[in-house]
Amino acid sequence: MEVDFSGGHLSSDGGALLLREVDRTTRLCERLADCFADFRDPDFVEHELPVMLRQRILGLALGYEDINDHERLRVDPLMAAMCGRADLLGLERTMTQDKGKPLAGKSTLNRLELGAQEINLRTKKIQAHPEKIQALLLERGVAAIPRKSDVIVLDFDATDDPIHGHQEGAFYHGCHGDYCYLPLYCFCGDIPLWAQLRTADREGVPPIRCIVTLEE
Repeated sequence: MEVDFSGGHLSSDGGALLLREVDRTTRLCERLADCFADFRDPDFVEHELPVMLRQRILGLALGYEDINDHERLRVDPLMAAMCGRADLLGLERTMTQDKGKPLAGKSTLNRLELGAQEINLRTKKIQAHPEKIQALLLERGVAAIPRKSDVIVLDFDATDDPIHGHQEGAFYHGCHGDYCYLPLYCFCGDIPLWAQLRTADREGVPPIRCIVTLEE
């Protein structure tokens, strides 16, 4: 009798495949990639931009908020399949130390996010265009509103997003009793139309409801 407890390639995120199908249908991450400028040399790129965006965004949807989580997730074949990688086991990676790791690590994803603040053609070569991202998300939100709606109700509200550590823009908000951001949201029913990240050095916004009559 031989007992083997190694388990092989296992994952606890089987539901992630449902998220993959949603992304395939909406092409959200693919369209989102068009809102970035990628200055990397294609001959040396192992992690394509849409794959990196799927890895970070779908990881957030699964509850992996900390970018350090991706040091473990990068070796998960199921996560690689969800992100659209053909090399699920990372056997075709160029560097020996990267073999067995099909997805990007925390440092690569961190450079992607830092590129939104500054562009450095040596280390931070991917630049986001915020105005294009905002336009895309607003377009997708409006497209989700039922067609031929005569009236829509827009709800504006702010909520606290607690900050841990020494994050940029940290302020203490007396109403919420914590260091936090104070993002502003706009919903049309259960459809998120807008999310604006704001610092907490301001008064909170009372809930506002707008009723809009649509005309032909």
